[in-house]
Amino acid sequence: MARLDKAEGTALLERFRRHLREHRQPITRQRELVAQVVLLSEDHLSVEAIRRELKQRGEQVGVATVYRTLDLLVQSGLVRSQEFGEGFKRYEPMPAQTDHEHLICEQCGRVVEFANERLERMLPVLADEHGFQHRRHRVEVYGVCQACLRRELGPL
Repeated sequence: MARLDKAEGTALLERFRRHLREHRQPITRQRELVAQVVLLSEDHLSVEAIRRELKQRGEQVGVATVYRTLDLLVQSGLVRSQEFGEGFKRYEPMPAQTDHEHLICEQCGRVVEFANERLERMLPVLADEHGFQHRRHRVEVYGVCQACLRRELGPL
């Protein structure tokens, strides 16, 4: 995932606070903690991963609060939820530059983001060839990551 720098993460947190104020929602410590974990993470986090991170920080945040905060973050447009066929959602921050795709390891669940200008140009052309008007897309490539391949094949 493209790492957000501290200024971008701080700006997203402030935008979340503004969204809460505009929608007359309380800005609670627990909501701030959940938002910080998601908005400043390098990973695509599941609810369980968010709860684990909060627990490691010594913070007690209920699972219902995590889910409600994630819903608010998604509604605000600051976070996107993704399903990668694992039976649960993962969440990622949505900075200004959002055009990216995902490589998903079917063994360990690792998610790698990538951007490819040629692919971005080609998808509307492919849609047009099939009589579609391209509006948006999502590309997910499933396979096995290099680390899992090494474990599987052993040293070469």
